[in-house]
Amino acid sequence: MNIREAIRERHSVRQYKAEPISQEHREKLADLISEVNSESGLHIQIIYDEPACLDSVLARFSKFRNAENYIAIVGDKSLSDLHERAGYFGEKIVIAAQMMGLNTCWIGGSFSRRKCEAAIGEGEKLVCIIAIGYGLNEGFKHRSKPFAKLCNIPEEEMPVWFKAGMIAAMMAPTALNMQEFFVELQGEEALITTEGGSMAHIDLGIVKYNFEAASGHKCI
Repeated sequence: MNIREAIRERHSVRQYKAEPISQEHREKLADLISEVNSESGLHIQIIYDEPACLDSVLARFSKFRNAENYIAIVGDKSLSDLHERAGYFGEKIVIAAQMMGLNTCWIGGSFSRRKCEAAIGEGEKLVCIIAIGYGLNEGFKHRSKPFAKLCNIPEEEMPVWFKAGMIAAMMAPTALNMQEFFVELQGEEALITTEGGSMAHIDLGIVKYNFEAASGHKCI
């Protein structure tokens, strides 16, 4: 599975098998998270076999099942782009996990912050978590807005790389599937901005990662 295939096949999964994550996958995830932390300056952690964080009333209402493993996105409060950085590098982990055969779900609010077992240092903030495990299914494709509502160039005029990036951006998970972002073609670069909304800057980071990973072009 290449990265474009992983982006296409990855969907949010809330129900998991009652099966521990294998030692092989734990080792790969540890290496991945260490690499991402070095690159991003974040303090991302993975917590295994811990059901309390996602056993809140809201989590049960959101139909989470056997969600006992999660990635905690933690970072320095002083970072001006903390939420965008959390989205970008969290999505990098999510897509790599998909390529390993694991399923994931971004979670902004329907978990117990008090019961989260991540180590949060002085001056740090828990931005969000990502459930991870072996899904009971592969999730379901979300509906997307058309190209015309998400970018400033007609589909027939898009360079090949830009269209590949747009398709991946449109597949990115966003809060309530609102897709509150807009992409502009500026020469050989793409400018992606947010129009606001719940978790707007986390979503912006997620969308930017998908666009860059699929297009091979950096976003501005």
